[in-house]
Amino acid sequence: MEEHLEDVGKTFVSHYYNLFDNDRSSLASLYQTSSVLTFEGQKIQGVDNIATKLKQLPFDQCHHVVSTIDCQPSSFVGGIMVFVSGSLQLPGEEHTEMFQLIPSRGGSYFVQNDVFRLNYG
Repeated sequence: MEEHLEDVGKTFVSHYYNLFDNDRSSLASLYQTSSVLTFEGQKIQGVDNIATKLKQLPFDQCHHVVSTIDCQPSSFVGGIMVFVSGSLQLPGEEHTEMFQLIPSRGGSYFVQNDVFRLNYG
């Protein structure tokens, strides 16, 4: 079970940051109407609002370098909590991000909760 969580978490993180870094508008497909993003303390709910926020970030290009990925089962049946730390390839930026993945029909997952924080030294 734990190996499955780690595999799903790592695969998700790789896919998510590849889209974020190369085709940010495609991230909308990973969220649903009930999804919530907290970005630097600002809470945003729903696919359209989250997609708008991500498209309006003040940088067009970036690259995520993941340092650690920790996964745990969440209280939602089949859900997975994924905690990521790493650096954002913008000058001097480090970040942490937490996702709660919930199983959807067809065997895939969607992001129910996403919490993003820059780490200020």
